[in-house]
Amino acid sequence: MKYTKSNFMMSVVGIIIYITDLIVDIWVSVRFFHEGQYVFGVLTVSFMLVGTLVVQCFSYSWYKADLKKAGQESQHRFLLLHCLQGGIFTRYWFALKKGYHVAFKYSSKTDNFIEEQIDPHKEVIDGVTDLSMLRLFETYLEGCPQLVLQLYTCLEHGQANISQYAALMVSCCAISWSTVDYQISLRKSLPDKNVFTGPCPKLTYLFYKFFTLLSWTLSVVLLLFLNVKIALYLLSFFWFLGILWAFKNQTKFCASISMEFLYRIVVGFVLIFTFFNIQGQNTKCPMSCYYIVRILATLGILIVLWACPLSIFNSDYFIPISIIIALALILGIIFLIVYYGTLHPNKSKERKPDEIDGKPVQIECRMKYFLME
Repeated sequence: MKYTKSNFMMSVVGIIIYITDLIVDIWVSVRFFHEGQYVFGVLTVSFMLVGTLVVQCFSYSWYKADLKKAGQESQHRFLLLHCLQGGIFTRYWFALKKGYHVAFKYSSKTDNFIEEQIDPHKEVIDGVTDLSMLRLFETYLEGCPQLVLQLYTCLEHGQANISQYAALMVSCCAISWSTVDYQISLRKSLPDKNVFTGPCPKLTYLFYKFFTLLSWTLSVVLLLFLNVKIALYLLSFFWFLGILWAFKNQTKFCASISMEFLYRIVVGFVLIFTFFNIQGQNTKCPMSCYYIVRILATLGILIVLWACPLSIFNSDYFIPISIIIALALILGIIFLIVYYGTLHPNKSKERKPDEIDGKPVQIECRMKYFLME
């Protein structure tokens, strides 16, 4: 289990995308307020605040848990940094600082490592995995709603300004990057899990997630044009089902009951947009049910929309978007079948945990309870 130079570069790209996404979201919100579109401006800011507040809560609770596990007292400076919304930047700072040292300067014969039996590679990988999990949360809590909102505003006015095009492009990049980076980091952090081998599984996984998410996002946008209340009721219903499934699986992600409750709420929200295995178990049946429901919901939305008078919609984009929805869904399901049928890491031979000086690596860590695929 090594933290390589390519892993370090992925972390660098990750923070660039994160900062760019933040700047573009602020740009879009200011543009909305300047143009008098206060509802859209408030929604944009609200999505940003909700996403970052939830992420700061998880980040600080993990810092507290790690310090307690190490026998140290909780430091007030970490609380202050998280209150100032600097938790992610703090984690990126430590990840890049330690990651650079490990990837470019570390020697396996370091005396400190021999004496303390601490693997710096594992320490950095665990930190990067925590960070990738937080970015995944923020992406789906803030990025996906932002994507729906920007698509809606673009189609409503029949045109978009440069800030909205930038927001759409950056949101797609952020969602795609965080989803793939999360899976790579998570599997690398768990010695008993097989890692991705080669670019083919990563690209197939990326296309599976991208096309299924694109199809569903566009379906929701069209439903919003038909009736905003119906769309919100449908999304709230799926959110409720996701929360129920998290409670049914009795997830054990957080140390405190309140944070575990928040985690299950977040998991339910993530499940609105894409499927994740929340217990690391065999979920062939739940995933099949999930995408059967997704297909039926998408088809139902398209049938209802086509049954409505076309005068409700602008035919210049309604027919092309309907075709894109159908094709994206088909492609997404195809990539899903290919990924799980032939390219999933579990298809390779079982991976044995690494050993350090003859002692097996302990995997009783937070990462083993992360969302798994």
